Amino acid sequence: MNRQILRFVSVLSVVMLALASARLIAQDPRFALLVVGIMAGFVVPGWLAQRRMRQLLLSGDVRKILGTWQASLRRVTYPETMAPLLTATAYAAYGFIDAARQNIERAARGPAWEAAMEQRLFVDTLLDVYEGERDRAMTRASELERLPLPPAGFWMKRKIAKLRRGIAALARAFAHASEAEDDRALRSAARSSPLVHWAMRYARAIVLVDRGRKNDALALIADAPAWPEESAFHAFHSELITSAAS
Repeated sequence: MNRQILRFVSVLSVVMLALASARLIAQDPRFALLVVGIMAGFVVPGWLAQRRMRQLLLSGDVRKILGTWQASLRRVTYPETMAPLLTATAYAAYGFIDAARQNIERAARGPAWEAAMEQRLFVDTLLDVYEGERDRAMTRASELERLPLPPAGFWMKRKIAKLRRGIAALARAFAHASEAEDDRALRSAARSSPLVHWAMRYARAIVLVDRGRKNDALALIADAPAWPEESAFHAFHSELITSAAS
């Protein structure tokens, strides 16, 4: 409820600012420069912060990413459960199987654990994919897609739905059982959630290799980070290059 009130107040403030700005400009067009400056002061810092975070997520530097999350992880509700789960999510998103498993083990069981079904299915599906448990991964991805969407706003629900479809497409890609719309689902999930950009990118590369488009697959992973050996992406990258070159 508090979040909804804050959102309403935020939207109302923007509307009031827009109305006041329009009135000022109508009285004297010279106010347009002032209004533009004020709006830039509101918009630009947030845009720059979002851009920096996206670049960081695309870098694949999971330790640096987690470093930027530390303050948020300390403030999260039920930190004894959610902080390890969110940490496991980051590690899983970049292929660090052992680190993800260790953090899952650290997460306290209880009501918060049971409530975090979506988070757990997301992580478990990725880890099953990386560990070669393809059928189990597809089963879990299907469970994830069937979960009711949380009571969130339209755009957040849309983002969650895209991510769920992307995870299901990823599981099918690694099982070499892709469907016609999977490439689109993978691209959409990667754009919507940069945390999973590289996971989706490798899944797309597999789809392309399976369809005989080996050069396109190589181009897709050409700018990938230099993954450490602890990441499953290190092996995937080498395997894809070998497969595409043969």
